[in-house]
Amino acid sequence: MPGAIPANQTTPPRMSTASARVTIVNKLGLHARPAMVFVDCAAAFPCEVLVKRADQTVDGKSIMMMMLLAATKGTELEIVCTGEQAEQACATLKALVERGFDEE
Repeated sequence: MPGAIPANQTTPPRMSTASARVTIVNKLGLHARPAMVFVDCAAAFPCEVLVKRADQTVDGKSIMMMMLLAATKGTELEIVCTGEQAEQACATLKALVERGFDEE
């Protein structure tokens, strides 16, 4: 039958996507240390992590890209995770931002 998957072949996992809106709450904003903490946390997950600020979208696993956001206190960002463990990654990164990157 055309389009049928052979019995010995498994279907590929569905790509899941999760997103969250966050606001930078720490006094000094997304400077080098919290940006690196974010990148290290994002890198622990196998999914793609993008961070959006207005019309700018950067790779959440790149310290250089994260620094380009120039996100000061009060800046609103959107975290978008796509792929395996996307929901877990998004929730973990959202919590990290909400608690001010454990700075204070």
